Amino acid sequence: MSLEGYDHLVEEFKFLLEVEKPKVAAEKLVAAAQGDRSENADYHAAKEKLRFIDKRLFFLNSILQKSQIIDPTIFSHTKVSFGSSIRVINIDTDEEESYTLCGVLEAEPENGLISIHSPLARAMLGKEVGDDFKIKLPQTTKEYEIIFIEYINIYSLKKNIRTIKEYSFH
Repeated sequence: MSLEGYDHLVEEFKFLLEVEKPKVAAEKLVAAAQGDRSENADYHAAKEKLRFIDKRLFFLNSILQKSQIIDPTIFSHTKVSFGSSIRVINIDTDEEESYTLCGVLEAEPENGLISIHSPLARAMLGKEVGDDFKIKLPQTTKEYEIIFIEYINIYSLKKNIRTIKEYSFH
């Protein structure tokens, strides 16, 4: 994942641990003080929220410990690599499509941000402008040509509220 993606997960972890969990724990204590816990909806809701927060903290901690941070700016992006924004043309339909290769947790396929581990990304890796590649789908095979490669920081795109599909390559 990118450094920005890692930082985003660290921020979420800290927020859950330092803000949200103490707040919900306090809510649980207030609800518990109201008496009979067996029929106390507030108590059970707070208990369930704490369970969810603890599961999310466990998941985030595991991801943060195992994550590999990659700086996409170290690549020249003359070939498709991690962090590359790629414009391709579907050879059969002449339709253009745009994608950016990112980490699994940063992926938003609906916005053109695809995981480096996805079949489409794996088919593009190492290719240059002008190269063709095929991707096998359950009922068909699609063939594409790479027409443009560059590096665009996906977090700047998100901050500017632009999706990769809307971004105009120069």
